[in-house]
Amino acid sequence: MKLAILSDTHGLLRPQVAERLKGADAILHGGDINTQGIVDELRRYAPLHVVRGNNDKDWAEVIPHDLTVTLGGVTFYLVHNKREVPAELPGVDVVVYGHSHKYAAEEKDGRLWLNPGSCGPRRFHQEITMMLAEVGNGEIRVEKICIPHEVE
Repeated sequence: MKLAILSDTHGLLRPQVAERLKGADAILHGGDINTQGIVDELRRYAPLHVVRGNNDKDWAEVIPHDLTVTLGGVTFYLVHNKREVPAELPGVDVVVYGHSHKYAAEEKDGRLWLNPGSCGPRRFHQEITMMLAEVGNGEIRVEKICIPHEVE
């Protein structure tokens, strides 16, 4: 199963990101979507598992704060801010979060922690990133995707 993992789109779905979504079996989004239009567009590509970010206001009341989903035998916990991850997460293999706009992939205490970075408007002079992942038989393999951008 192929997953696209992204976060912090902040109202912008770049064409280079949309192109990567075409082969996805599911999309995981770590929040700060900013508009219902982005949610609707993402759902056109694949089933969407999304959480609400700190910039997702009234329009996003129906989007959960956190979410647990199992895909390809791998259990994911999604939340926007890493600081809001509960101390106990029984049965969770991978934590997906956003908020910082900084790409991260680290294993800690037998669990994989993934922040795809931001693939929306460029902020804080960060690179523009997302992740593609392959999951199956309870295993995950992650690839960092850097999106080219114009220098500001």
